[in-house]
Amino acid sequence: MLKTMTASSKAPPPDPTPAHAPATEAARAGGAGQAAEPGGGAARLAADLRAAIGPLVRRLRRFRPDDELTLSQTSVLVRLDREGPATGSELAAGEGVRPQSMAAILGVLHERGLVTRASDPADGRRILVSLSEAGRAGLSGARRERGRRLTQAISDELTPEEQAVLAAALPLLERITRHV
Repeated sequence: MLKTMTASSKAPPPDPTPAHAPATEAARAGGAGQAAEPGGGAARLAADLRAAIGPLVRRLRRFRPDDELTLSQTSVLVRLDREGPATGSELAAGEGVRPQSMAAILGVLHERGLVTRASDPADGRRILVSLSEAGRAGLSGARRERGRRLTQAISDELTPEEQAVLAAALPLLERITRHV
C-alpha cells in the first residue's frame, strides 16, 4: 500500500527484511519482534504464509500426468478416506467449495469409479458418497507421488533443525486451516 507523505511527516525506518521473505527469514533478518505488533504482525505473517504456500501448491499441481487426479479430486478422496461416507453438501462445506462445484467433482470421481453413491440407511432421502476400492488405489498413487516430491524437497533443502521447526508448525497450520 502506498502512503502519501507530507513535508512534515517522517518516513518509517526501512524494513531490513525483503518484502518477499517468509516469516522465518524475517525472524533471521531481525524482524522477529514484528509478530508482537497488534494486527500488523499477524497480517505480515499471513502474507508471508500465502507467499510460501501458494507456490508450493502450484508446483505440486503442475506435476500431474493426464490420468492423475487433480488436487481437488484428491482432497475429496482424502476426506472420504479419513472421515468416511458423507453427503455432497457435507463434502462441499468441508472443502470450502460451492455445492455445484462439489457436484462436478463428485460426478467425475463417480464416472471414473473412484467413489460410490448409496442411500443413507438412516435417512433414505440423503445420498452418501463413499470411497471405492479404485478410489483407494488412485488416492494411494497420488499420495505416493506428491509425498515423494515433498520428501525429496524436504531432504534436499532443509537441515534436520529446520525439519524439526517445520514439524512443530504443522499443528498450527492445521488449526489455521480449520479456522479459515
